[in-house]
Amino acid sequence: MNAFVGQLRRRLFCLSPDAVSFERRGFRCGGSGLRQRLEMVGSVFVTGYHSAVGSGSLPELESTLDGVELELRGFAFEGAALGLAVLDRLTPWRPNRVEAFLAGPGDAHSYMVHVGIGWLWARVPFGFRRRQKRLDRLLGWLAFDGWGFHEGFFHWRAYASGQPAPQRLTGYERRVFDQGLGRSFWFANGGSVDHVARTISNCSSSRQPDLWSGVGLAASYAGIISEDSLHRLRTLSGRFHPQLAQGATFAAKARQRAGNPAEHTCLATKILCDMNAAEAARLTDAALENLPADAAEPAYEIWRRRIQNHFQIHVALDRHLQNAR
Repeated sequence: MNAFVGQLRRRLFCLSPDAVSFERRGFRCGGSGLRQRLEMVGSVFVTGYHSAVGSGSLPELESTLDGVELELRGFAFEGAALGLAVLDRLTPWRPNRVEAFLAGPGDAHSYMVHVGIGWLWARVPFGFRRRQKRLDRLLGWLAFDGWGFHEGFFHWRAYASGQPAPQRLTGYERRVFDQGLGRSFWFANGGSVDHVARTISNCSSSRQPDLWSGVGLAASYAGIISEDSLHRLRTLSGRFHPQLAQGATFAAKARQRAGNPAEHTCLATKILCDMNAAEAARLTDAALENLPADAAEPAYEIWRRRIQNHFQIHVALDRHLQNAR
C-alpha cells in the first residue's frame, strides 16, 4: 500500500529534471565543466524531492538520501525538505513531517533543509510567517533565502534586471530574500564571475551587500571554480568583500555540520576569507556567542554582521600596514 501511495505521489507532484537544466532555464554558460557541475546539483535536488514525496517513512527516506554521494548530499536533503513541506501543506491534519525531519536525519543538514522549505513558500506564499515561528529561531530565516533562490532560478531574467522582492515580503524578510537571490545569480550566470558581478550591478546599491553574501555562499558550497576565478571574484566584490567572505563562512559551517567536506569549499575560504574551511566554520561559531534574542533587529542579522565586521577589520588593518610600508 505504501509503495502504491508513493508512486501516486510521484506522478501527481512530479518535478521534471528538465526544469533545472540550463537549456530549459536559459542560463548563461560559464564553461562546460561548470555547467555540468551546476546541472548535477539541480538533478540531485530533484532526486531528493522525489524521494521525499514518494517515501513511506522517515527511515526509508533517510536510507535513500544517505545513498547520495556525500559531497552532493546536502542538495538532496534540500530537495527532500521541499517534498516534505509539500506533503505537510497537503495534509494539514498531519503537518509535522518537516519538524520530524529536522529533529532527526535533517538536523545535520539544517542549513539546507531550511532553504528547501522556502521553495514551497515561493510557490504557495500563504501562512509562511506562521510556519516560520515553528522553525529554528536563527536558521529559520534561511527559508526566505530559499524563496529568493527559487525566484531568481525560475525568473532570473526579471530579477537580473533589478526586479525587487515580492511585495508580500516586508522588512528583513526582503534582505534574506536577496541573499538567496544572490545564490541564484551564481547558477543563472553559470558560475561566470564577470557575469555575476554585472548582474549584481543592475540592482540597487542597497541590495548589493546581501546579493554578494549569497554569491559567496553559492561559490563556496556549490562551486566549483578555479583559483584564478576565485581571486577575480574577490576583486570584483570590491567594498562588498566582507559580505562575500561571510557567505563563504556559512558554506564552510554548513558542510562542517553535515560532515560533507569539499576541497572546493576549502579553496574558496582560503581565497575569499584568508582561512581554511575549519577556521571559517569556527568563526561562525564564535559570532554566535552571547547572541541576543530577536528584537528590532533579528539575531540572524547580528550574527551575519559580526562575521562581516571581522573581515572589515582585517581589510582596514591590511590597508594600514600597506600604507605604513
